[in-house]
Amino acid sequence: MHKQKTINKDVRLEGVGLHTANKASITFKPAAEDTGIEFVRIDLPGKPVIKVSFDNVLLPLRSLRRSSVGKDEAEIHTIEHLMAAATGLEINNLRVEIDGNELPGLDGSSIKFVELLLSAGIKEQEKEHSFFSVREPLYVEEDNASIIALPFDGFKISYTLDYSHPFLKTQFKTIEINTEIFKTEIAPARTFCLEEEIDELMQQGVGKGANYENTLVVGKNGVIKNKLRFEDEFIRHKILDLMGDLSLAGMPIKGHIIALRSGHSLNMRLVKKITQQIERVSLGAIGINYQPAEGEELDAVKIMNILPHRDPFLFVDKITTLERGKRAVGIKNVTINDYFFRGHFPGKPVMPGVIIIEAMAQVGGIMMLSPEENRGKLAFFMSMNNVKFRKTVVPGDQLVFEVTAGKIKSRTGQVHGKAMVDGKIVAEADLMFALA
Repeated sequence: MHKQKTINKDVRLEGVGLHTANKASITFKPAAEDTGIEFVRIDLPGKPVIKVSFDNVLLPLRSLRRSSVGKDEAEIHTIEHLMAAATGLEINNLRVEIDGNELPGLDGSSIKFVELLLSAGIKEQEKEHSFFSVREPLYVEEDNASIIALPFDGFKISYTLDYSHPFLKTQFKTIEINTEIFKTEIAPARTFCLEEEIDELMQQGVGKGANYENTLVVGKNGVIKNKLRFEDEFIRHKILDLMGDLSLAGMPIKGHIIALRSGHSLNMRLVKKITQQIERVSLGAIGINYQPAEGEELDAVKIMNILPHRDPFLFVDKITTLERGKRAVGIKNVTINDYFFRGHFPGKPVMPGVIIIEAMAQVGGIMMLSPEENRGKLAFFMSMNNVKFRKTVVPGDQLVFEVTAGKIKSRTGQVHGKAMVDGKIVAEADLMFALA
């Protein structure tokens, strides 16, 4: 069980942005469940809120060598080090009030953010949080860089650093990340650049707040005016950046991420694929890592975590009995306000038979998608046989659907359904679904 987390109290820091050199003061505040992480530009009229999500990611041309989010005219730059800290500490909900357009660079790593958030105290909240579990390989590439995400019951990153540079030789590191490993092995790793890049970066308006203390500058013979915290600090910082970028998918990830020479731009292409997968799963299947318990009663909210249907085409109000993959009982309360009565036998409203069968099919879909082996699938209505309508259904009736499984295979499923009012059968049918 993974509970959502936030911080206990307000904490504050200030500093200068690595790229804009703008000063900013930040106050971190606790946030309610399901808030996510949101920035509030308290220096702008209306104090606009920018939620951390892929939808708000700024294009690379507006955000060179960093990850940034924005909404309308409000922007927040260089969020990856803070986001890595939140990910590493498993903080799901956080309000970040800031009076500038870039987070302070601090020492160029995540460690100062980690220390500050830990000083605020981290508390569990009541609700659980969801994961995105990689179920099939996801692959992105550009130029000579690539990332692949593979299924894995945990969070692991394998990174290959490969610069054509006499000091920055090819390196490989693989690490399964948890909170303690992140705090000691990843969070202290600082950002870096090559000495030969400095002039070009300055011409692009990048790195205005960088110096030899907050950025490791790599010359031909080693780091200039600084010392490494780890022999492989460069690759550790790449893993840190990747963690921060992946957080823009909006939920923690279970998977093995294998990256070759990736940077912010390519990282975001993977995030885009992940968010597309999240949308597909949330539209059509059991939900992201959501599985009803045996015998669990499901209200409309939980039903919508399983089925893609929404008002006005969700016809099941409640599941009262659920034997996963075997049997389900659902309820539909029929009222005069149901939209289909406006045109179906107006003046003497009768519920359309096809909608009774559709509601029956929705109960059947919930029953078939509930087992572990069908998590993440869609149930498509293929055919119906032996359909019989025995009585009319009118406003004020409570429809009770009982659906039992017939043959259910990996790709198809058959069910028999009955619809009852006051214990009497009003309709029944044999239904077939494709599981995809």
